[in-house]
Amino acid sequence: MSTFEIGLNSFGDVPSRDGQLITDAETVRLLVDEARLAESVGLDVFSVGEHYREGFVDSATPVLLAAIATATSTIRLGTAVTVLSTNDPVRLYHEFSTLDAVSNGRAQVVLGRASATESFPLFGYDLADYEELFEEKLELFVRLQREESVTWSGSTRAPLAAQTLHPRMREGGIPTWIGVGGSPNSVIRAARYGLPLMLAIIGGQPERFAGHVDLYFRALEQFGMPVQPVGQHSLGLIADTDEEAVETWWTSWQPMVERMSRERGFYPPSRERYELEVATGALFVGSPETVAQKIARVARSLRLNRFDLKYDVLGLDVAARSRTIELLGTEVAPRVRELLTAEAAAA
Repeated sequence: MSTFEIGLNSFGDVPSRDGQLITDAETVRLLVDEARLAESVGLDVFSVGEHYREGFVDSATPVLLAAIATATSTIRLGTAVTVLSTNDPVRLYHEFSTLDAVSNGRAQVVLGRASATESFPLFGYDLADYEELFEEKLELFVRLQREESVTWSGSTRAPLAAQTLHPRMREGGIPTWIGVGGSPNSVIRAARYGLPLMLAIIGGQPERFAGHVDLYFRALEQFGMPVQPVGQHSLGLIADTDEEAVETWWTSWQPMVERMSRERGFYPPSRERYELEVATGALFVGSPETVAQKIARVARSLRLNRFDLKYDVLGLDVAARSRTIELLGTEVAPRVRELLTAEAAAA
């Protein structure tokens, strides 16, 4: 448990300063500064998502991560999710092999099918091909990493004949996780390829995913794959007191969920539901001790090797984001490892 990893996820949400949203360009530069801060307080991973809508600046994730690579030296750099379905696997390989070279071996990626689907019409893909696009592109991306020369044909892009790509990734490729929002088929797919599993848990009790983890380890065994790590991505904020954290997060979380409830049929963002999510659900909001205890509890239940906190949300004050990063690295991460190590020793 001493190797339990804790990281940060950003979707490039535009924050506020003195009550006013800052510009897109300022937000991009802020992400570089926040990644540098994350490294200085000892966090393990800094990841950026991929979205194409107003209020987000993470539409060119490899470029952002390359900028962060030049400003840091040890923190690992990844994606909160990369929408593989609307990316070209060859282009993606080139981007991340270059990032891995620039960062001296710190690149990794989480691949997903997309819950936000704006990229499909933007890049000319049909949502009706949702499953086929991901399955075929995943097979090619994995082969490009594991084989030096690839011959391949399919329906989603031009064929390859004895193709070798440069710059080459490290042997075996970079750490490539499969992001799962709840589909058992996605869990089995991750196991079939022998890839780590990242659970995106954004609502309800995280412990309900224990069955997915059991399925994952059973499937790894049946496919003859070695045991792989399991991670969790969830939203939250850390402040000096529980009361400050709860009130600060509510001001930005409430309008975000209200918008999502209209778009996707999510639950209405009532204060009662919010406080339930903070107390027993998937919002990791509170003081360092409160958040550490919750992470450790969920890590035990889901057999986690890694926990990533999505610390930004549209309109959240810059200072609150910075304080979350500081407290996650200096107080929460050491406390989580202490709790997990103590329980392992007692067992």
